[in-house]
Amino acid sequence: MNPFLETLLDTPLDDTYRGVPPGEAAVALRAVATRQWQPRSGNMALPVLTMDEAAFAHNVEQIFGYVRSHGAALAPHAKTPMSPQIVQRLLDAGAWGATVANLQQAAVLLRAGVRRLMLGNEIGGAASGARLGKLLAAYPDARMLMFADSADSVRSLAAAAGHAGRPVEVLVEVGGGRAGARDDAAVEAILEAVAAQGGKLALAGVATYEGAVATSDPAVTARQIAALMERAARAFQQVRALAPQAPLVFTAGGSAFFDQVTQAAKPLLAQDGNALLVLRSGAIFFHDHGTYERALRAMDARSGFEIDGQARHAAADFRPALRLWGEVLSRPEPGLAICGFGMRDVSYDQDLPVPLAAFRDGAPLPGWDPEGRVTRLNDQHAFLAISPDSALAPGDVVEFGISHPCTCLDRWRVFFGLDAEGRVQSAYRTFFG
Repeated sequence: MNPFLETLLDTPLDDTYRGVPPGEAAVALRAVATRQWQPRSGNMALPVLTMDEAAFAHNVEQIFGYVRSHGAALAPHAKTPMSPQIVQRLLDAGAWGATVANLQQAAVLLRAGVRRLMLGNEIGGAASGARLGKLLAAYPDARMLMFADSADSVRSLAAAAGHAGRPVEVLVEVGGGRAGARDDAAVEAILEAVAAQGGKLALAGVATYEGAVATSDPAVTARQIAALMERAARAFQQVRALAPQAPLVFTAGGSAFFDQVTQAAKPLLAQDGNALLVLRSGAIFFHDHGTYERALRAMDARSGFEIDGQARHAAADFRPALRLWGEVLSRPEPGLAICGFGMRDVSYDQDLPVPLAAFRDGAPLPGWDPEGRVTRLNDQHAFLAISPDSALAPGDVVEFGISHPCTCLDRWRVFFGLDAEGRVQSAYRTFFG
């Protein structure tokens, strides 16, 4: 095992971490299962964020099955969990590499032993180039593919190459709505800038991100993704003309529209014969009870999730893995329960948390009102609207589903993996900086 990961597993978890009961002796990350913690029983400090281990493993199996059936590869976006332990599990499952959003994330994964990365972003100017170059110099055996969407970003990568002492691999980013070259002329300018660097840079392929052109209208979104993929395909041909023998990468694909990316890219890459489609999905491994649940229902509506020629039901095949557990603190008036978590603990940019179940003394609580809903959050409080005759009382534990894993996991230094009985069997350190 990589020394960084080995040391990580010896991290002492004490009551400075959310979830660890106050006053309890520290326990090593690797030994956390010995404590027999169970969020619903109230023997953990609440709130706490957990991951259903079986659901996560199932989701890994589903998306890798999809990728293999389409002759593609996965470089999961590590920005979602930023946990070297999770990334290593995905590499062990067959991931081609990992994607990161910035140099801090790259540094964490390089230290953890990951040796094939994509940085799914431009890096900025010459100062950023110098930082990238020093990082690459520290890991001469690592491969890192970098996005460039302008001559300016090309020059930044050339500066990095000077510090790294070796060429930097470049993916020409085509885009809309966010970063990325907007037309064929912009792509040509990038390629000319690469050529002008005299061997400091190596063309590695084309990148895009279809989620940046999505709208609330499925038909408009489909048209805009198709148009983006057509532009990316033309950019790929421009790159291929300058690198006729090189194995190239064509990368796109988040967790909502990867089916449309796959279908658009497959004919191009099949004709080329020397290129690999690399999807960058990250949230799909965790799924949710909100934005990605809706996204996969939409995928099913277009029969997009297909494995080995058979249409599947993505909304059923993927399982929400994350849960937020909160304690009822107060029933100040009929129809309202105040729970002990808030904006510091859970995502709220897409949807508010969804109450799923309630427990008293570790047992399911009948009559708690399964139609209850969170109406708003404060920093440390959740407002749960329930029927006036709900049985919920202070001390009861409520299990919540979340929406948008990427902006939930980043609130936690540690999240816990649960077994089939809801007991903690593992703990995952995160490194969001």
